[in-house]
Amino acid sequence: MPLDDVLLEAEEQMEKSVAFLKEEYRGVRTGRASIGLVDGLKVEVESYGSTMTLKELANVAVAEGNVIVIKPFDPSTLKDIQRALEKSDLGINPQSDGKLVRLPVPPLSTERRGQIVGHIKQQAEQQKVAVRNIRRDANKLLEAEKKDKTITEDDLERGQKQVQQLTDDHCRNIDRMFAAKSKDIMEV
Repeated sequence: MPLDDVLLEAEEQMEKSVAFLKEEYRGVRTGRASIGLVDGLKVEVESYGSTMTLKELANVAVAEGNVIVIKPFDPSTLKDIQRALEKSDLGINPQSDGKLVRLPVPPLSTERRGQIVGHIKQQAEQQKVAVRNIRRDANKLLEAEKKDKTITEDDLERGQKQVQQLTDDHCRNIDRMFAAKSKDIMEV
């Protein structure tokens, strides 16, 4: 595999790790209402006989500052949506009026904010480990190419430096995302 292909593959995988973390952070509660909290929630719809995401079943919006409003496309799925919200680990009790579901997002305590920051720090560390594992795999691939004499010693060295640069850039990106999200969480 040529040097450029190894670098491209490593960069794509590192980008996926960063994108995964970004998606995970969307669902983290910050004390403010956000549709990201419930967007990807899985709802088991008995009448349809399948499991669907909330955004496939309803319009989700933020109203009145700290209230998430969920209006099902099909009113018969309201009970299924409410059941899924009650089972979720959001810690918010849904309120239904028969046509739509309201989720009042209460403010977070300082202790709970600290716990959430600890959790998102763990998530960031997991993705940094994933990025480093990608670096290790890319370096192994480069060394194998050198052993097979398809790349030179100079190419190996240049490739390892570029892989390290990619790793550093993506780890810095993860750190920036963590810092921004933890600042968002700690704001009252």
